[in-house]
Amino acid sequence: MKITEENFILQLRMKNEKALEFTIENYGWIIKSVARKHLQQTPELVDECLNDVLFAVWQNIDSFDINRSTFQNWLAGVSRYKAIDCKRKYLKRFNEEPLEAAENIADMKSSLNLLQEEITEEMQQMLSCLSLEDRGIFERLFWKDESIKSISASMGMKETAVYNHVSRGRKKLREYLPLARRRSSL
Repeated sequence: MKITEENFILQLRMKNEKALEFTIENYGWIIKSVARKHLQQTPELVDECLNDVLFAVWQNIDSFDINRSTFQNWLAGVSRYKAIDCKRKYLKRFNEEPLEAAENIADMKSSLNLLQEEITEEMQQMLSCLSLEDRGIFERLFWKDESIKSISASMGMKETAVYNHVSRGRKKLREYLPLARRRSSL
């Protein structure tokens, strides 16, 4: 079967590898440009990010809804989140390395500080549509990798209440982020 613009999403959902090839050929530029933009300080992570994005598209194509957004916008969003994840993984790996392994500690620290500032700024922009309480929950859950149990205990909430905050926050983010992307491209 020939993969076309009209059928590639359906074929991706059916796990047709040729549809993934079509996506790479026709939309790979989106993934690369978003990855390069967000990983300027660490260009060695771009290839890893590209692979992560393609895997995420392959695994999560069912979450794409043509009524909510174009495939290009959805792909750009997935690419952005994966680029941020790559930065976080890089920072985590670097912080776990022994100090003797670092050749030029001063340069690496300044690069890490820049990355940390970039990530923090992007996180603040993304979470700006949430209430202060929801922002705190998201930062602790997704940024600091705390468990729902520890968040609920320290905030004096039931775990179900924390889950409700996360669910409502995700809904707000889904509504807000496409609008923010449109505004920034104007």
